[in-house]
Amino acid sequence: MVDEPTGWRAYFCTDPSATVADILTRVAGRFALETTFRDLKQVVGAGHQQVRRFAANVGAFHVCLWTFVMTEAWASTATPETLVGHRATAPWDDAARRPSHADKRRGWQREWQGKEIRAALRPGMTEAEIQAAAERLLDLAA
Repeated sequence: MVDEPTGWRAYFCTDPSATVADILTRVAGRFALETTFRDLKQVVGAGHQQVRRFAANVGAFHVCLWTFVMTEAWASTATPETLVGHRATAPWDDAARRPSHADKRRGWQREWQGKEIRAALRPGMTEAEIQAAAERLLDLAA
């Protein structure tokens, strides 16, 4: 039995030799998996693909999984300021909480969009380069 803020919760295991620590470790691991699936569905959009064939659904789901994994891999080397820098515009947000997957995804998007903008604003550009840069920036915005 665990006393949670919302009330008591009972966890059990079918292995009679499992200790309390073993049971709670497995429960915590299970909740981490549930959080990952929630982020896959809500942040990445897994399950929202609108394709007709089964193979296309499988492919779209794999793209969602790879997007999730690549975002987490990028965020593993990112600084916390990179991941939660946008929170300054939301004073009600708890700055101390750990970055969510949405924070990581937003941080990665800000990084590559910033690279595109800086590349577009370099001095000495020709008219054709300015036009191409404007099109790239419009594609990012739309």
